[in-house]
Amino acid sequence: MITYKKPTLLDIPAMQQLVAPEIESGVILPRSDDEIATNIRSYFLAMDGEKLVGFVALHIHSPSLAELRSMIIDTQYRGINIGSTLVDNACEEGRRLGLKEVLALTYQQRFFERLGFIEIPKETIPEHKIWADCIKCKHFPVCNEVSLIKTL
Repeated sequence: MITYKKPTLLDIPAMQQLVAPEIESGVILPRSDDEIATNIRSYFLAMDGEKLVGFVALHIHSPSLAELRSMIIDTQYRGINIGSTLVDNACEEGRRLGLKEVLALTYQQRFFERLGFIEIPKETIPEHKIWADCIKCKHFPVCNEVSLIKTL
């Protein structure tokens, strides 16, 4: 049975281990242990017993806009709605905080569209997002990710 929880700092090594293959392939941006620790409250974890099987972060950019980041689901656990539940949990927290929109930059366009996200031009993404994160990507400046947004 999959359960969902907020992480503690002790979860960081398992988070790094789970996301490592996607970082290596360039699908997800690397985050240092310190960066994860600083933002630990933004993460949501999916657990199968004591095993971490997925996570996502809700990173707030402004009083009205947040971004879903670093979403990963263990390959053996994909296709059973773990990702959908993580996104729902993050969006629900965004609503409680008073956010108006949630952004996703992704290669998984159909997944996010099924959850109510719509594609937007990358030019509409806040500049501080591009320069703070995208410049760290090994694909920058030629980005094939799709930008999508959901109104909460």
